[in-house]
Amino acid sequence: MFLRLALAAFVAAAGHASPATVAAPAAAACAAPYLVDKTLPNGARWQMCWEMRTIEGLTLRKVVYTPRGGSPTSVLRSAALAQIHVPYDSGEPRYHDIGSMGEAAFALTSGDCPGGERRAEKVCVLERARGHAHLKDGYGDPAERRSRQGRELVVLAAYQVGWYTYVSEFVFGDDGAITPRLGATGSLAGTVTTPKHGWPIGVGHRHFEESHSHNVFWRMDFDVHGASRDVVEQYDFTGDRTKKRTMKRTRFTRETRAVNQRMRWWRVVDPGALNTDRHPMSWEINNSDSAEYRGPADEAFTRADLYVTQYKACERLATQNPSPRCRKSVDTYAGRERLTDPVLWVNVGFHHVARDEDADPMPIHWQGFRITPRDVTAKNPTP
Repeated sequence: MFLRLALAAFVAAAGHASPATVAAPAAAACAAPYLVDKTLPNGARWQMCWEMRTIEGLTLRKVVYTPRGGSPTSVLRSAALAQIHVPYDSGEPRYHDIGSMGEAAFALTSGDCPGGERRAEKVCVLERARGHAHLKDGYGDPAERRSRQGRELVVLAAYQVGWYTYVSEFVFGDDGAITPRLGATGSLAGTVTTPKHGWPIGVGHRHFEESHSHNVFWRMDFDVHGASRDVVEQYDFTGDRTKKRTMKRTRFTRETRAVNQRMRWWRVVDPGALNTDRHPMSWEINNSDSAEYRGPADEAFTRADLYVTQYKACERLATQNPSPRCRKSVDTYAGRERLTDPVLWVNVGFHHVARDEDADPMPIHWQGFRITPRDVTAKNPTP
């Protein structure tokens, strides 16, 4: 109890103080093996707790980021998968793969977690390279050349659901970026269809593996620099086929749904938490890689790429929500309630058209989105 209260006090203080005056957490919010506290080689530090929930599977709580040379700031109250919707192109079947992910999680081997730590057998925590952090030639002056390779922290779990093996990763970069993503591997389902709905697999044209979609939802409950004052904004840049671009900002004051468009992104901002340049700290959400599946009327939850809802503890899944006290799908959560504690539901689609290379074991394919710090620091945190 003391540990929980200590971090709660830290987060509350962080929400009402400038970055220069925020103290480091007095204690972690959880004990081993559920605590993740990792300082990457450039000095960036990530702290969080994990748990394996029966329904959602791997869930992260109390995510705190400390940039190199900076002060800790809270980012997320919680983050978890909220649904994997798998509709087949012929119209049936239509699966909802999340419902007991904690029971579907399996023990990982050292090969599944190379160089990392296996926590309670089912969760892997590891550090790995992420490629160039930056590269600057220096215009011929060796003293001005700047080059650095980046590192990232990964927290992952794997689940066996039917024919598929899902790998759920939360990736935390030394630049402050967060990438939630899901990989699908395992085996093809062996579903036979016609050329209209599938692709020939194996010798000749006798077996057509049916094409299908993976519509993955994440539930992201942000706490930007503390639990109060979070605001969600949408940014659009108008002027298609013209030389000029104009930025338009839309602030969401009530529950809403939004769709991807070219040159559109969102951010969660705390207007009262300022960096040393006096700019509000925020986290940008980019979902531009989605296949944007749109289903029939009884799958209205697929009609948006981002939902913003007022926090309710019983709203846990994007579809087939298990709590009798709440509605059943995210499209019905997003009514017109005023937003004082927003929760974001991000929908990322991938259309899987099988190929010969998918023969057992199927190469993993990934889908996800990116969360980028925007004005959390006043300068590049990876010098």
